[in-house]
Amino acid sequence: MVENSDSNKSHHKKTFKHQDNIPKLPIPPLEDTIKRYLSAIKPLQREKDHLQTIAVAQEFLKKDGPQLQEKLIDYAKDKSSYIEEFWDDSYLSYTDPVVLNLNPFFVLEDDPTPARNNQVIRAASLILSSLKFIHALRAEILEPDYFRGTPLCMSQFNRLFGTARLPTGNGCTMSTSHESRHIVVLCRGQFYWFDVLKENNEVGISEKELVNNLKAIKQDASDLPIVEVAKNAVGVLSTENRRIWAELRDILEKSSENNRDALKVLDSALFVVCLDEVSPVSSDELATNMLCGTYDIQQGVQCGTCANRWYDKLQIIVCENGSAGVNFEHTGVDGHTVLRFVSDIYTDTILRFAHKINSHATPIFNSQPTSRHSHTNGINMDTTPKKLEWNLKPEIHIGIRFAETRLSDLILQNEVKVLEFDKYGKSFITHYNFSPDAFVQMAFQAAYYGLYGSIESTYEPAMTKAFFHGRTEAIRSVTTESVDFVKLWWTDAPGSEKLKALRTAVQAHVQLTKMCAKGLGQDRHLYALQCVWQKEVGNSNVEEKLPTIFKDNGWQTLSTTVISTSNCGNPSLRLFGFGPVVAEGFGIGYIIKDEGIAFCASSKHRQTRRFLQTLENYFNDVRLLLQSEKRIPDSTRNSFEEENISMFSGYGYFDAGGVDSLFEHRFEEKRGGMKKVGRALKPVDYC
Repeated sequence: MVENSDSNKSHHKKTFKHQDNIPKLPIPPLEDTIKRYLSAIKPLQREKDHLQTIAVAQEFLKKDGPQLQEKLIDYAKDKSSYIEEFWDDSYLSYTDPVVLNLNPFFVLEDDPTPARNNQVIRAASLILSSLKFIHALRAEILEPDYFRGTPLCMSQFNRLFGTARLPTGNGCTMSTSHESRHIVVLCRGQFYWFDVLKENNEVGISEKELVNNLKAIKQDASDLPIVEVAKNAVGVLSTENRRIWAELRDILEKSSENNRDALKVLDSALFVVCLDEVSPVSSDELATNMLCGTYDIQQGVQCGTCANRWYDKLQIIVCENGSAGVNFEHTGVDGHTVLRFVSDIYTDTILRFAHKINSHATPIFNSQPTSRHSHTNGINMDTTPKKLEWNLKPEIHIGIRFAETRLSDLILQNEVKVLEFDKYGKSFITHYNFSPDAFVQMAFQAAYYGLYGSIESTYEPAMTKAFFHGRTEAIRSVTTESVDFVKLWWTDAPGSEKLKALRTAVQAHVQLTKMCAKGLGQDRHLYALQCVWQKEVGNSNVEEKLPTIFKDNGWQTLSTTVISTSNCGNPSLRLFGFGPVVAEGFGIGYIIKDEGIAFCASSKHRQTRRFLQTLENYFNDVRLLLQSEKRIPDSTRNSFEEENISMFSGYGYFDAGGVDSLFEHRFEEKRGGMKKVGRALKPVDYC
């Protein structure tokens, strides 16, 4: 068991109460990892190439592998996790724009309260629920996560709020302000901020006051002409290449104290709220707006919501029609952590409405909002919204312009399409004795093969938060069984044979998922060994000394994830998605619901819509075959549901994958005394 900072807590506090008893992620035996690696790569290779991969794998077992394994074991002795530092570095060393490449998004279901289908009212409601969540987290009264009675590691929640990704010449660092008490609001590319928590982290602002603040912000932001909005849209700098952004940020900081203070406000904010001037009609429009914003040229300048973002932090995005979602910085947190957050705040908004109907309705959080004028320890809150004013040199104006044009190119180079399949979902799939997640994974492979006639490397993350500081392990969904199935599916073979092959492939995927959830995959272990080697030899003569296994065609093929997928969602979410991880790939986020399945697919203008149509046709065809089959007895089905439904169903994970590893330089900045930065807005009472 590893010693950790989470252990120094009062016994009555519960959020981190299991941390001392959560086991460390195991380092698998090298021989087992190589065996799993060869099994994962075999169905993706021609026989000749696979024989070569077997040879270099055996060479690795005899030469470099055992030494690297011993060094990894020694390195991990005083670490929370053998992969954590290397995994963080893989994100932080990434220098391409994070928009469309790293940051995922969630779309919340519409608020069932009619009055909240309004931008300002819904934004205020979500902010209030978020503040109650943060209070519960910081007071350590937030219920810990469990899976079937097993406690899950809660460490990621400490990196969710008050955290910023800061650009450097070599990538990024992470900064977390654990004492942050304010939020930032973006409207028409302009920044505003105000305090929301008291000194003891209790909520210090009411929903009515939040509504008033947001209305005042919208009124103030509307006064700036379109051309001036585009010219001063500092937020687009967060979409730049990290090295360019680091240079521009350095100019910003050195040019004036006002800019330094404004950046400090932004970096340390609990989260950012984006008020968008759009009302998406279609699911495609809604998903695109949450992933990368809209593209809208007026008077020769960019007026789309793509300029109303700050991608280096957690963002809550609310549209004019009340549609809402989050876009989040992915370095320190995985989907399960953010899903827990958005699910809780969505639930809280419903329960607060229920409480108005029935005062006995039980709240999800114990904290309650108080007056804006309350204070603790003699320190007053300032809940009046203030606008961040920037002193922008010509170089920054030019940087904003070019950042916007590069961002606009990125948006036009990518497309996002949605399929909200409503013919059946989890209930139907489990009735026929299938794991829902594995069933859908086979559908991706069948649809891709049916459209392109090829088998490509496919990735699905498995959660490893049952281990201390656990993140994810890679499920490589292409197996010998799945290849046999998809090839058979597109023949004239009898339906009974196709279903038999499907069941075999699904069962293989279930077993693979279980192993990965136990930390017994191959990707993370081999990646850690590669990082240990790099740590030892540095960058001198890298290509000459690199173990052959990492230069082999097999490693490159497995790491080139053409079909990147993730299952993440529950009834609080409508959609979930992310961009493709390779130029020729698809990024597919999906949510398996009781009576439907929501898919959000992205690509660099491959046949995204046609792929989803092929997927839909497959689901319809397999349904016809299943309905012609003898129904599964309920007793058999119930047993299967308990034992074989994919582990962590509905709590999928995803990561960038394939990025180079450097070594992290993380720092934390305490809030200290925050200045009253910016021009205060005139208070307006709208309620």
